[in-house]
Amino acid sequence: MNTTSLRNDYKERIVPALTKEFSYKSVMQVPRLEKIVLNQGLGRYSVADKKIIDTAVNEMTLIAGQKAVVTVSKKDISNFKLRRKMPIGVRVTLRSKNMYEFLERLTKVALPRIRDFRGIETKLDGRGNYTLGIQEQIIFPEINIDNISKILGMNITFVTTAKTDEEGFALLREFGLPFKKN
Repeated sequence: MNTTSLRNDYKERIVPALTKEFSYKSVMQVPRLEKIVLNQGLGRYSVADKKIIDTAVNEMTLIAGQKAVVTVSKKDISNFKLRRKMPIGVRVTLRSKNMYEFLERLTKVALPRIRDFRGIETKLDGRGNYTLGIQEQIIFPEINIDNISKILGMNITFVTTAKTDEEGFALLREFGLPFKKN
């Protein structure tokens, strides 16, 4: 399945299914996936080792298929030895073609590689958006296990145009995210 087929799947299968499920009067009311944001906070590692930021940018760029940007601290925090504008994380925002491509790789390849995987949590944020926490970046096949220095986690946020959690959940379920069965 390529990215255009996932987009076509949305138009041909998901929109009619959600229209029927929620009785929408127009296709414009059907929620859609707006963007996927990958975020990796490096915290104490970034303060101690400056090269870890470059490594994280390279890994995140490989995973996302799009250049990652460094996030910096907004204020000084002396307890954490943190100064203003120090690099503390990496993030990527995926939209349109790259978003569908990443979504497909995540659902078909990466998530099934998690050991003892039984599905992802079903809790959304109250506005139809969903954040998935991943413990290890090595579940992505793009990452060469021999070359990693630290096992780092990341957050993957699915931003939808859904008004409620039920609509957002139904949209993500139709896209193939493997939610836990209650």
